[in-house]
Amino acid sequence: MNLAIDTTAKTLTIDGKTLPLYGKDAFEILSDLWVKVGWNEKYSYTFTWFGRPVIQLPEDMIRMQEVIWHLKPDAIVETGVAHGGSLIFYSSLLKAIGNGGRVVGIDIEIRAHNRAAIESHPLSDAISLIVGSSIEPATVQAARDAAGDAKTVLVILDSNHYRDHVRAELEAYSSLVSVGSYIVATDGLMQDLTDVPRGQASWGEDNAVVAVHDFLKTHPEFVLERPGFHFNESALDAQRMPTHWPDAWLKRVR
Repeated sequence: MNLAIDTTAKTLTIDGKTLPLYGKDAFEILSDLWVKVGWNEKYSYTFTWFGRPVIQLPEDMIRMQEVIWHLKPDAIVETGVAHGGSLIFYSSLLKAIGNGGRVVGIDIEIRAHNRAAIESHPLSDAISLIVGSSIEPATVQAARDAAGDAKTVLVILDSNHYRDHVRAELEAYSSLVSVGSYIVATDGLMQDLTDVPRGQASWGEDNAVVAVHDFLKTHPEFVLERPGFHFNESALDAQRMPTHWPDAWLKRVR
């Protein structure tokens, strides 16, 4: 891609095509590039939620907040715990909603200092932690048990983002998802990071997006449906917003 910005002329030229700099198309092009550069510079590693590192793109967090507010899930199951910031984020939202919902965090390893910080957090009483490989049957059953009789369940896959693992997680947890809710296969941005310094060439095929499209071939009860805007006074397209999660939102429709 050959990109040139002229702030005097207020134009953006991409591969010989000139666009208005202050327009929708330029916004989408610059957003895509900004996300890639930000990923390489570990921009998402600069945020906390209520004191815990969250390691998410804020734009994705705000969109997730909108979904959680509208769904009001009784249980949120997330694979991948890391520092616990996402679990605290979900717990804070469910506390604000006030429906008594629970958050279930799964990881193959939860380091002692992270466990201590999560379990001592003021929002910890809504959180259950499960240690084990997210695709092992015993771990999946433990997650089901922790979700209990929840009527509305949201599942977020944020552990190992390689194709085969995500594909196995989709099979393992999709049946937990209630009709109208989602299973979200995060960080498919890997597919676009083959040319950045911290990326890998193999990610072009070995990523969550490939797993999602493979899963959809045999699971007609799900559709690929990124949530739209709940509020919009712009000309922007909800499907082209900055994200680390392209083709991530699988909605259960039956």
